[in-house]
Amino acid sequence: MFQDASILFQIAGIGIIVAMIHSILKQMGKEEIAQVVTLTGFIIVLFIVLHRLADLFQQIKSVFLYQG
Repeated sequence: MFQDASILFQIAGIGIIVAMIHSILKQMGKEEIAQVVTLTGFIIVLFIVLHRLADLFQQIKSVFLYQG
């Protein structure tokens, strides 16, 4: 359960950091770089979520295909 909460905090932290960097770059007039930073943050979060989904499906598979 604590691991699930840490994942949420990790994703939220990435979102906050990306939002701060995006707003700073946008104020400096670097909109293209800000968009790249936002896209990179999204991809990182997507990989985290996909990794957790793969773990979930592996656990479900091990429950239903138990060979005891």
